[in-house]
Amino acid sequence: MEVGLGLTFQNLNERVTDKEVFRHELALAARAEDQGFDSIWTPEHHFTGYMMTPNVPQFLSWVAGQTRRIKLGTTVTVLPWQNPVRIAESFILLDHYSEGRAILGIGRGLGKEEFDGFGVPMGEARKRFREYAEALLAALETGVMEYDGTYLKQPRVELRPRPYASYRGRVFASAVSPESVKLMANLDVGLMIIAQKPWDRVEEDIISYRERFFAMQGQPAPKPVVVAFVAVNEDAAKAQEMRDKYLVEYARSTSSFYQFANKDFASIEGYEYYGALANSVEKHGIDRFNNFLADLQIWGRPEEVIEKLKSMVDRFDVGSFIIYTQFGDMPFEVGRENYELFARKVLPHLKDIDVSAPIVSPPVPSAA
Repeated sequence: MEVGLGLTFQNLNERVTDKEVFRHELALAARAEDQGFDSIWTPEHHFTGYMMTPNVPQFLSWVAGQTRRIKLGTTVTVLPWQNPVRIAESFILLDHYSEGRAILGIGRGLGKEEFDGFGVPMGEARKRFREYAEALLAALETGVMEYDGTYLKQPRVELRPRPYASYRGRVFASAVSPESVKLMANLDVGLMIIAQKPWDRVEEDIISYRERFFAMQGQPAPKPVVVAFVAVNEDAAKAQEMRDKYLVEYARSTSSFYQFANKDFASIEGYEYYGALANSVEKHGIDRFNNFLADLQIWGRPEEVIEKLKSMVDRFDVGSFIIYTQFGDMPFEVGRENYELFARKVLPHLKDIDVSAPIVSPPVPSAA
């Protein structure tokens, strides 16, 4: 199976400079191909040290110049914040620069501070996402963008350079709420799983997505991409310490940035799921919730990490992984050791997993 490296460019507590963060993570990116990773991914974020990744195609173009074969992906590009024409142009260019190595991850966004910074009402995000995604996906196939929607009024324009190759099969979307899962199936895109809820709920979502995808597209859905934050150490006690320090700190930063305790989400169209989540956080306490988020991730000795990831492949029929090894307030030297040990002791075993077997199509309901 293919395994990608995720990069966060986090500077949570200002213990180092932004320049030092970039020097460290760019070095990880430059070595990823030689370490055996199949792809490099980073998310789009703005305005804070949570993740300093405001221009992902620019970063991926830099990676393209440092590498020969590694694929280049986004986890994710947030469509409601940008002009769809500019997104299409950026990824067509990236494909030309890299000779077809680009992978497009898309999502509708959750960071309230980011929506406010761009002057986009969160209540418009779901409808904007649908319109922008429809226009973007069509443009990446045809080289022409034209759309007449509620939010997107795009006169016909030709994109140059023309698309390097079809993006079909190279687009994945993050989805947490059940409504978003169904939307991704309608759009004919793959599913990107970023753990934020219990795995049994994720399993229900994947089943729902596959059934909806087959009903809408007439063929089995692509296998999901799963994002995992990993802490690995030869010493079990040290691996547990990494979980308690760095995975929990990453979870804490995520809860704070996304305002998971904000009950106002209940009144924002498209974000009702997060309003219900806020009620749960209030009921159980934010510390318990952060520990729950940390426990969704992977840690342990190399053989334990391998077993945990393999069990996810078996349970969800995973197609590929995106692995983050530097996160939270993890010191650079700890992150470097985590990265190198994963690449040396875990990555080869994951790459040996055969995920070529097709997904069995859901049964077609009989007519009443």
